[in-house]
Amino acid sequence: MIYKGFKMKLYPGMEAEYEKRHNELWPEMQESIHRHGGRNYSIYLDRETLTLYGTIEIESEEEWAKQADEPINRKWWDFMADIMDTNPDNSPVCEDLHLVFHLD
Repeated sequence: MIYKGFKMKLYPGMEAEYEKRHNELWPEMQESIHRHGGRNYSIYLDRETLTLYGTIEIESEEEWAKQADEPINRKWWDFMADIMDTNPDNSPVCEDLHLVFHLD
């Protein structure tokens, strides 16, 4: 199991909308995450900086990378692009974090 951490940036005033959209996560999106080996996925918000911190367990980097090309994932990116920093393809601007400690 690989433990991934990353950060993203939310636009000001979009905190409630971001949480609402994730509370209503499409079943097809959830299935895609699981199909590509993603488990125990959490996202935290630092309300002072509007930085989102995500953690996920994946089975392999290669399989997880394939999820980005799924049509449902592209649709999700388009859906979220109006409330957070994104790249030209609407993927979230995302910076991987370096794991320094993990305890089960």
